[in-house]
Amino acid sequence: MLIEHLPPESATKTAMRNAAPEADLEQVTADHRPDRAPWSGTEMLLAALTDEVRLLRMVTVAANGGKPGDFTPTPRPGIPPTSAPKQRKRLTDEQRAALDPRLRNQPKEA
Repeated sequence: MLIEHLPPESATKTAMRNAAPEADLEQVTADHRPDRAPWSGTEMLLAALTDEVRLLRMVTVAANGGKPGDFTPTPRPGIPPTSAPKQRKRLTDEQRAALDPRLRNQPKEA
């Protein structure tokens, strides 16, 4: 009971993970249980920090007129990847005018 509730980054849990067969680690990862995955909380925080820095860099590039690449989060064991976000079509001027009454009487662009 005591070992089960130790933090994932404890020496005992780390030794248990290192001694576990690869097939067992793959099964734990397939079950989507981050608390039993081979990463500790510190490593998960570092992955989150890495993602935030990448997003900040993308925003900075976009704010300065550049075209940032696609963002893919750092893969984490025990957490399945999410599907790619759907690309939404931009509204045409006619669709925007139909939705927003303030745009209905705008002059047409030449």
